[in-house]
Amino acid sequence: MSYSIIRAAASLIHREFSMAFRAPQELINPILFFVIVASLFPLAISPDANILRMIAPGVIWVAALLATLISLNRLFKSDYDDGSLEQLVISPNPLSILAVAKIVSHWLLTGLPLIIITPLIGIMYGLSWTGIYVMMLSLLIGTPILSFLGGIGSALTVGLRSSGVLLTLVVLPFYIPVLIFGAGAVAAAVSGLPYDGQLAILGAFLALTITLCPFAIAGSLRICVNY
Repeated sequence: MSYSIIRAAASLIHREFSMAFRAPQELINPILFFVIVASLFPLAISPDANILRMIAPGVIWVAALLATLISLNRLFKSDYDDGSLEQLVISPNPLSILAVAKIVSHWLLTGLPLIIITPLIGIMYGLSWTGIYVMMLSLLIGTPILSFLGGIGSALTVGLRSSGVLLTLVVLPFYIPVLIFGAGAVAAAVSGLPYDGQLAILGAFLALTITLCPFAIAGSLRICVNY
């Protein structure tokens, strides 16, 4: 990879961070959503510690998945509206590399904060330190997968005015295996069972998405801007 490509990707990541901090509400909304959803389940189900530990893996993973979903609509939308997406498409740099830069920015601004907050939510649900560790590890592997898969859906629907529902319908079926193995790894750890297998499958999913999704995103963006 040449220096010019690396510099272009770094510049794009810097631009994404600058735009995100100019509109901090867009940055805070997924985090608040994650905390609120995870906090409401104990009120709705039961404050019993055993029940909370049992439902914690699924609740935290579902909350992280939904928080990622609500942040996807803005992934390429602002670039499409101001014309900068067309400039990215006709850039001499590979569009797939620029797509990776966009996805990395999305994960750093959305997925990473969720992972940082997770120990507080885990303590609220009474998870053991092993359970919290596996929860953070599963989210560390799984949330980039959500960002890459969501990037495809966002690229496919970027030209639509009301793309939120369609984006959810396109992306959600691909999220289900990640949810199953991510929550399953934490549930196994909480029960004292081996969890390496679920994490290994998540790792294989991550390798597959990193390899294939950038090209799918690039192709989808070219279709949307007619290049």
